[in-house]
Amino acid sequence: MNRLPARFSELRRSQRKALIPFITAADPTPQVTVPLMHAMVAAGADIIELGMPFSDPMAEGPAIQAANERSLRQPVGLRGVLAMVREFRTKNEATPVVLMGYMNPVEAMGYAEFARAAAKAGADAALIVDAPPEEAGTLREALHAAGLEQIFLIAPTTTPERMRKICGASSGFVYYVSLKGVTGAKTLDVNEVAAKVDLIHSMTDLPVGVGFGIHDAASAAAVARVADAVVVGSAVVNRIAAQVNTPERIIPEVSEFLAELRGAIDRR
Repeated sequence: MNRLPARFSELRRSQRKALIPFITAADPTPQVTVPLMHAMVAAGADIIELGMPFSDPMAEGPAIQAANERSLRQPVGLRGVLAMVREFRTKNEATPVVLMGYMNPVEAMGYAEFARAAAKAGADAALIVDAPPEEAGTLREALHAAGLEQIFLIAPTTTPERMRKICGASSGFVYYVSLKGVTGAKTLDVNEVAAKVDLIHSMTDLPVGVGFGIHDAASAAAVARVADAVVVGSAVVNRIAAQVNTPERIIPEVSEFLAELRGAIDRR
């Protein structure tokens, strides 16, 4: 069984909500990524979203754009990212890993080859931002043939009709983008998020994760009260960026932050 639905089943049985931190692979150096992944799990992460560096990450705000730029200065391509997942699996066989990125690198490798290589490395799902359901048929077939889930985004502006289509194409979980715009924004209307999450739940049995705009313990707890998973990206990446010149501080800073979020989510 794929680790992702297995993890959500486990969380549902224990009445817990998933904490899903995002980092960009090789930010700020390749040597940091795998130890940081292990530290995030130790701090309370249930699932890891690992960014595949790309030169034009259109959905991202300044923080994650800068993380991609730092990563791209390193000699790490898509196969290097998969090698990090493979290394992570030598010590952790249980925590799901979602690969997040954009179509160009995947197309360059080839859909079937990417899916096979990602599955062999130990990834569980892919979230390809610029591959909507209407254009993702071949990729989805390749991912599912390799045993991987494909996660799609739903935006605040998505119509109910299209929500149904996205829910029908999704597997693993449905990712609701809580804000209009890019990652890193800080204005979050929890009541609006709750209404949209309820609507999505009426259309699918899949868990619903919410990301964008979650930047502290209070916003994480508020989202956890209405969603199945809390996705935190820019707030984690900002803490990495603050320690670029003191990389030994990255793991303690991120671990402390995630432990704070974990506690707030569990106390919700």
